Amino acid sequence: MTETELLLWVRGPALQVATVIFLVGVVVRIAGILLLGRKSNLAEARGSAVTGGLRTIVTRMFPDSGTLQRSTFNVVAGYVFHIGLFITLFLFAPHILLFSEVFNVSWPALPTPVIDAVTIVTIITLLAVLLHRISSKVMRFLSSFQDYLVWLVTILPLVTGYLAFHRIGLTPPLLIAIHILSVELLMVVFPFTKLMHTFTLLMARYYNGSISGYRGVNS
Repeated sequence: MTETELLLWVRGPALQVATVIFLVGVVVRIAGILLLGRKSNLAEARGSAVTGGLRTIVTRMFPDSGTLQRSTFNVVAGYVFHIGLFITLFLFAPHILLFSEVFNVSWPALPTPVIDAVTIVTIITLLAVLLHRISSKVMRFLSSFQDYLVWLVTILPLVTGYLAFHRIGLTPPLLIAIHILSVELLMVVFPFTKLMHTFTLLMARYYNGSISGYRGVNS
C-alpha cells in the first residue's frame, strides 16, 4: 500500500467504521444510563429538583477552596488540558473547514501561532499529568490500564497533528494519515472508557443536584 492509498483508506473506510463505532457506542451508553430509570420520590418536595440540578451543574464547574488546596495540580492541569483540547479541536482553521464540509457550519478561527502555543502547552500539561500519576504512590495504586490508555489516545492526536502541520519527520501524506488514524483510534476507544464523561458529566451533576434540590438541600 502506497502512502496515497493509505491516506485514502484512512479518510474513507477507516473513518466510516470509526464514526459508526463512536456514534453507536455513545448512543448505547447514554441509552443504557437513561433506561436505568430511578424510583419515584414519595417524600414531600422541599425545593425544586430542576433548580437544584441546574445549580449543581454551574457550581461544580468551579472547584471549592478545599479541593483546590488539596489537589492544586490536578485541578489546574485538568482545566489547562481540557481548555487546550477544546481550542485545538474547535478553533483550528483546518478543523473548522472539516466541520463546515460535514455540517455546513463554520466560525472564526484563532491565528495559527496561538493554536501552536496552545497545542504545545496542552501536550506539556498531559506529560506532566502522566509524570504526576506515575510518581505519586497513591495515584499509581489507583490507576488502571484504562487510565493510561485514555491518556495515550488523548495525547496522540495532539502530537501527530502538530507533526503533520509542521511536516516533521515524514512525508506530508503519511503524517496526515497517521494523524487521522490517531483520531480514529480515539473515536473507537471513546464510548468504552472514561472518555464518556464528556457526555455523562453534566447528566450526573444534574441528577445529583436534582435529588438535593428536591430535598431542599444545596448541592
